[in-house]
This record gives sequence, structure tokens and C-alpha cells, in this order.
Amino acid sequence: MKQEINPKDTSRAVAFELWMNSPMPMVTLIKTFDVTRLYKESRRRGLKFNMLLCWCIGKAALPIEEFYMLPQNGKLYKYDSLAINVIVNNCNGGINSSDVPYCDDLEKFNRDYTALTQLASSSCQSTFVDDAMVIGTSAMTATDLDSIVNQYTDKFCNPMVMWGRYRKKWLKVTLPISFQFHHAQMDGGHAARFLDELQTTIKNM
Repeated sequence: MKQEINPKDTSRAVAFELWMNSPMPMVTLIKTFDVTRLYKESRRRGLKFNMLLCWCIGKAALPIEEFYMLPQNGKLYKYDSLAINVIVNNCNGGINSSDVPYCDDLEKFNRDYTALTQLASSSCQSTFVDDAMVIGTSAMTATDLDSIVNQYTDKFCNPMVMWGRYRKKWLKVTLPISFQFHHAQMDGGHAARFLDELQTTIKNM
């Protein structure tokens, strides 16, 4: 469910005043993750690495209150659930996107992820979830990337998690991940907590 809330009644009151009308309100943090466990689980279970990472992103964001609030068009909205947006290469050589509702049940999330991304790929149509806070993702796995910075615009204020191709060296697999967020939604400390939660979630797969 989505509802408009008064920023003054939230912990984001000061940040909302400072950053809502900023011409460049987005902040990007970059961290290199140890994704060895994720890589092994992907191989062992026959599941897509990117699907597993998307599930871990949702699980890491779940306990962080700021992820459920979104500044948009000069207002602040609150949601009671999360979804993960996935960019999909379609059959016509373009891209579409799919909003996959997050749930703790990995098998159900995998079924939804697979069905929605396959639909986007074959039909060249995007699917959206309007009543959940959407965390964007973008996986550019055709190349190694140290970091990614997305467009800085007030037209898209959702948090965004981005990565390239993972790197294998000896017995360890690593992956630099960029996390971009609107400063009215959260502060650097909240973002850092999310990145720590994400690393812990990945290691505990």
C-alpha cells in the first residue's frame, strides 16, 4: 500500500527540507563485495546469480525503515512492502523492466522473477508494481566495472543498486556494487548499514 505522509512527522523531516529541492540530491556509494557464497549457491542450486543477488538486496533492505519512504514530486510517500526492479534485454534488441515483489520465500521469488523477466523479454512489455517501494537494479554483466553512476534526476528518486561482472580469483569471487539513493530518503549511515546488511545476507545464503 502507498500513502502520502507528512515529512514533519517522520525522522526525515530535516533531510526532506534540505534535499527535496536540491538540483543534485542523489548520493552514490561503492563497495566491493565477497560474493563467493552466492556464486557457489548459484552453481549448486542451478539458480541465476543475478536473481539470488536481487533476493539478497530485498532481504537486506527489509529491516531498514528508510527504504519504505520515497520522496517524489515534492511529497513523501510510505509503503508497506518492497519490490525489486530488474532490467531485461528483450527479443527486439531493446530493454524492458520487471518489478518483482519481494518475499522471504526464495523459491517463490525465483518463480516470480523467472516468469516476469521471461515475459518482458518475449513480449517487449514492462511490468510495474504500484503499491510497493521499488528498489531499482541494473546488471551490466558483459564487462567488469569498478562503479556505476546513474542519471541524477528528480524524475526517478528510487534507490538503485548496480553492478557489472563478478571477478573470480583463486577461491574467492568478488563484485563491486554501486548503491545510489536520494538524500531525502536516507542518510549515508542508513546506506552504509544497508551495504553491511547485504554483505551479511550474501554470506549467510
